[in-house]
Amino acid sequence: MRGMIEITPLRENDRQAWQPLAVGYNTFYERVMPDATYDHVWRRLMEAKELHGLAARLDGRVVGIAHYLFHTSVWVDRVCYLADLFVDEAVRGQGAARLLIEAVAAEARAHGYPRYYWLTQQHNVRARGLYDKVARFAGFIRYDYPMG
Repeated sequence: MRGMIEITPLRENDRQAWQPLAVGYNTFYERVMPDATYDHVWRRLMEAKELHGLAARLDGRVVGIAHYLFHTSVWVDRVCYLADLFVDEAVRGQGAARLLIEAVAAEARAHGYPRYYWLTQQHNVRARGLYDKVARFAGFIRYDYPMG
């Protein structure tokens, strides 16, 4: 029998559970971050001024995370961006990712943000299977200009 998944804001005492998930997310995208970066991001998440975080809890244990932010754009003043979404591989397929996506959507609606979007890599087939069910693929291709 499956346990119950609950979505809550990240809490100060979630740090130990959060970091392995954040590392897993960065590892998937082939990035290695120093511990100081995780410390900095955690502080920003706890301040919840410009960066926000949610946890998916399976029977109380943090098994997934979502990081999001609100910003403006040229044509729409109020936009919500889902920056990171990651669920522990051992519990994938139980609905945590979908619940995290929906919880961020609810936050965007509650704050009057009419646009909500995210990015993923083309090869992220498993996640794209879910994304194709809950959102519309807009067809954009992203380029990153080397700044240094």
